[in-house]
Amino acid sequence: MNNTDVAIIDYGLGNLFSIKHACEHVGLSVLITNQSDEILTAKSVILPGVGAFGDAMNALNKLDLVAPIKDVAAKGTPLLGICLGQQLLYSESEEFGSHKGLDLIPGTVQYFSVQKIDNITLKVPQVGWNTIDSTKDNPNAWDGTLLQGVKPGTDMYFVHSCYVIPDDENTVLTTTTYGTIKFSSGSRLNNITAFQFHPERSGIDGLVVYKNFSQLIRSSEAQ
Repeated sequence: MNNTDVAIIDYGLGNLFSIKHACEHVGLSVLITNQSDEILTAKSVILPGVGAFGDAMNALNKLDLVAPIKDVAAKGTPLLGICLGQQLLYSESEEFGSHKGLDLIPGTVQYFSVQKIDNITLKVPQVGWNTIDSTKDNPNAWDGTLLQGVKPGTDMYFVHSCYVIPDDENTVLTTTTYGTIKFSSGSRLNNITAFQFHPERSGIDGLVVYKNFSQLIRSSEAQ
């Protein structure tokens, strides 16, 4: 393992530098890379993403990064997906056709349907602040996760046209409601955590996610 705390995967469609800044703000060393060996030997990995699902998967395939990401997940390295990065971790997406994903979290990705509330059509993509809630009626439900210290009902910053639908409700870490659609805005499965919102653009509460990610990396080193 190299000395890099976090490898941020660069495949041409990521919100890289704001994530890098957030990681460095909490004391993590960061490498932005598309090199398999650097990804495989980092202490943790972040898969960012903005844009279209199919374009992102094509880029990952062209750079031969699909297998390294799956290897990272399989060996237990902390893996964090953000925005499109969460969607890519799922099995498939209907965005601009049918596209296979990384299939690390079983489930699908679909568009927001057209919603009219009080004769007002909700805009898609959803852009702006929205609330994240727990799936459990427990103020401490997020203890032991990257959201420890964040209260259910906190607002985070979103930019997206699609949302994930997990096959297993136990992988749902947070939910958010847009119009009448309640969707999984955060996922967790073993060493994988992923968010539809952007923690690095969500102020102090978003930085808590990176502080917890730093603590997770340090505790993984100690094992």
